[in-house]
Amino acid sequence: MGVTTAKGNAPEAPEGYDKHAFEPFAVTVDLAVFTVRAAVLQVLLIERGREPYAGCWALPGGFVLPDESAETAARRELAEETGLSDVTGLHLEQLRTYSEPDRDPRMRVVSVAYAALLPDAPEPHGGSDAARAQWLPYDGLGPLAFDHDRILADAHERVGAKLEYTCLATAFCPPEFTLGELQQVYETVWGTVLDRPNFRRKVLATPGFVELIPGAARLTGGRGKPAALYRAGSATTLHPPLLRPSPSWEGPSS
Repeated sequence: MGVTTAKGNAPEAPEGYDKHAFEPFAVTVDLAVFTVRAAVLQVLLIERGREPYAGCWALPGGFVLPDESAETAARRELAEETGLSDVTGLHLEQLRTYSEPDRDPRMRVVSVAYAALLPDAPEPHGGSDAARAQWLPYDGLGPLAFDHDRILADAHERVGAKLEYTCLATAFCPPEFTLGELQQVYETVWGTVLDRPNFRRKVLATPGFVELIPGAARLTGGRGKPAALYRAGSATTLHPPLLRPSPSWEGPSS
């Protein structure tokens, strides 16, 4: 059994343990960041500025430093490679771990992937080893570096599924939004058209999903009356769930 030290109460390695007995490998983070712009689902990508895959589009990410957690590394890499360092409303959650032995040509690399959502889309700029950063439409993306096609597809599926049984859709919305804007999030992520009266009825019948802002309204175009404004409610899950219809399009091509 290891001996506990004063530094952070971290245990020392057992006597006789050889840390060099195992092949070393690196840990990285990758971020699949989504937003909705002009009714189009977009993803944040960077152009790699160095090999491997120099000049190719990839997800933001990089190596986890010895003194930081994976989530800390994810936020740091997002800031360094895209300039998005203090993003209001950023929703970040761990997706899964990708550990296939040949996923990186440099060495054995295990990646902890994150899915992230933004309610709006500040313009990014490249930094660190990213030549540039850009929002690009999710539908119709070409091949990405490494195994990032798979990570992005998995993240999209995760987000689409969570919209069915959680209140995650409000993370795409500004602090005050109309029911039409909320419906647009569902339609954009799911890639299908929803019946407006039915959607409105289901949202308003779900306790804690949204809260009406008294007296607040916004003109949404046309000659109709201003639409009522809502904010995210206190609920985190949907009872009953909002089940999605069959999607009408596929994800990015590989």
